[in-house]
Amino acid sequence: MMVGLLGLYFELSNPGAIFPGVIGGICLILAFYAFQTLPVNYAGILLIILSLILFILEIKVTSFGMLTVGGIITLTLGSLMLFDSSVPFARVSLDVIIPVVVITSSCCALIVLLAIKAHRRKPTTGREGLLQAQGITKSTLDLEGKVFIHGEYWDAVSSEPIPEGTRVEVLEVQDTILKVKKA
Repeated sequence: MMVGLLGLYFELSNPGAIFPGVIGGICLILAFYAFQTLPVNYAGILLIILSLILFILEIKVTSFGMLTVGGIITLTLGSLMLFDSSVPFARVSLDVIIPVVVITSSCCALIVLLAIKAHRRKPTTGREGLLQAQGITKSTLDLEGKVFIHGEYWDAVSSEPIPEGTRVEVLEVQDTILKVKKA
């Protein structure tokens, strides 16, 4: 069921991937078939679905890991409660529950770590991407001239004369004019 839900989530978040949607659909159909033949506790199913929702919300909402912790707890409890049977062999084994919880939690934690890493990365485009960028003067900057930065020629101004071919660093961006200094 977890593979099915995750497959459908990945298909809906990346339309056209096809493979996750097909595998997710097959796994959900098999899970629903199994739920018919086994005594299923619907509270367990709802807790598992809630855990998936919490994992997805962790990606979308800043909660500093609290939604992931809630997802881990609800996934574990839902898995333990999933089948309501008095005989031990008709319940979900801990040998199945623990790897599913660990793998799902690890995937969620990895996605959160990658999102945090991407959030902290310095911008590479736009006005912020030009600040502190280095380039080369293409003409003598006698207070103003041309510089070559990020594969583009820019108009530049400087508080001091800078000869052609000198390495410069961008201090400020005003419209299409860069304020530079010697690097």
